[in-house]
Amino acid sequence: NNVSIIVFDKTGTLTEGSFEVVEINGADDLLMLGAYGESMSNHPIAKSILRKYGQEIDQKRISDFKEIAGKGIEVKIDGKVYNLGNKSYIEGLGITVNNPSTVGTVVHIVCQGKYLGNIVVADKIKETTIEGIKHLKKYGIKNTVMLTGDRSEVAEDIAKKIGIDTVYSELLPQDKVIQVETLINQGAKLSFVGDGINDAPVLSRADIGIAMGALGSDAAIEAADVVLMDDDPAKISLAMRIAIKTLRIVKENIVFALAIKLVCLVLGALGIANMWIAIFADVGVMVIAVVNATRALRLKK
Repeated sequence: NNVSIIVFDKTGTLTEGSFEVVEINGADDLLMLGAYGESMSNHPIAKSILRKYGQEIDQKRISDFKEIAGKGIEVKIDGKVYNLGNKSYIEGLGITVNNPSTVGTVVHIVCQGKYLGNIVVADKIKETTIEGIKHLKKYGIKNTVMLTGDRSEVAEDIAKKIGIDTVYSELLPQDKVIQVETLINQGAKLSFVGDGINDAPVLSRADIGIAMGALGSDAAIEAADVVLMDDDPAKISLAMRIAIKTLRIVKENIVFALAIKLVCLVLGALGIANMWIAIFADVGVMVIAVVNATRALRLKK
């Protein structure tokens, strides 16, 4: 009811998390190398590359697989060391990357220090995301924030399409916690919405943690206060409507009950009240309050 800032993780929360390969820039075997490099990862981006490759992976060709959280992968394929990951990870290895013009998440591929090219994958915005963001602002959310590990161009493009107010991009999992801490320290009530195992610390730190239940990890669901079982971001505004209406009814019942009891106390002090008035002030007021509370079950569309 009092939340004024809602922070979203992007992938799987505002977007479907089902990436598709939209562009391949490099050698003819780049898709094959990307598929072999990502074959042992369970990240949605890795699954999209494997789906595009569409062939069986010979695990005997792969060894020394190492995943660097939020950055990329180091793996040996046919005895050669390959690095696959985002721009900051590859540039951190001292290698210059080529940025494609297509907007999307870019997986850069390097073989033993030599840049081979990149694969661009894109995520699809959920059908109800734009409507959900509009409703949140209607119900008093002053600032919608998106946190993502994607490069800034991709993050800004998606934020513009769905109406997000503030974007923080190219973040590692620990950076998300720091960013949420900064927003909380500003004094506003904050809710965080996420679905991944990396979101669990942020979900537990927020005033209200909301997890996507269908595709979300067990860790995220356990850490959250609210779980959306159909992964629909528009349901967040529904939860706010329920909270606002429930609190309004609670206040109505408190004021009504205290007012009636005060009147009965005055009548009793004046010698006017009888037993039936006393019963009404106790049981009658309780029954009326319960009946009034059932209004919370009905919400106008």
